[in-house]
Amino acid sequence: MKIIAVNGSPRKNGNTGILLNKALEGAASNGAEIELINLYDLNYKGCKSCFACKLINGNSYGKCAINDEMKPILEKIKSSDAIIFGSPIYLGSITGEMRSFMERLIFPYLVYDENHSSLFDRRISIGLIYTFGVNEQRLEQTKWKEALKYNEFLLERFLGKTESLFVTDTYQFDDYSKYVSTAFDANEKLKRRKEVFPQDCKKAFELGKRLVQI
Repeated sequence: MKIIAVNGSPRKNGNTGILLNKALEGAASNGAEIELINLYDLNYKGCKSCFACKLINGNSYGKCAINDEMKPILEKIKSSDAIIFGSPIYLGSITGEMRSFMERLIFPYLVYDENHSSLFDRRISIGLIYTFGVNEQRLEQTKWKEALKYNEFLLERFLGKTESLFVTDTYQFDDYSKYVSTAFDANEKLKRRKEVFPQDCKKAFELGKRLVQI
């Protein structure tokens, strides 16, 4: 079984990257072949609306026609058994790189028929890991969770069963005194990093294990 994790964070070794690696460790513990892809290492853009993936009898029907560094990634995903998406939340949404990746991944499989069918030829397991600087209380006051559910809808509609992990109140700076960050209590942030983040890592590990079992 092959599982690919896709990191949509610009910081490879930040909170999102750590959690994705833990999820991959969980998958590997159940015998999966694992791979981590960092989107910020790649030179690509989002969908350019060329519609080559929809052209009747076209050479690129059902697949993205753009020939860039995203192309081999999309080919790998075709043969994967599960995908884990990871992204920090910026301004209430996933990063631009992750959004562009999802456009390139999903749109070629979307058929413009009455049922908006999927050309993806099987169902795979999907995990979503989101990291937030805000705490759980603040997250519940926003509409971010509700908005992020649309990602689940799209992925489940066109690729397979989806599960999400929300990790809140993450530790963002090594030294909060160097930044304008009075919205946060640095001591509480550090305490949570030591006491709660390890639990979040365990949840990510278990998520990876479940994706192999599904």
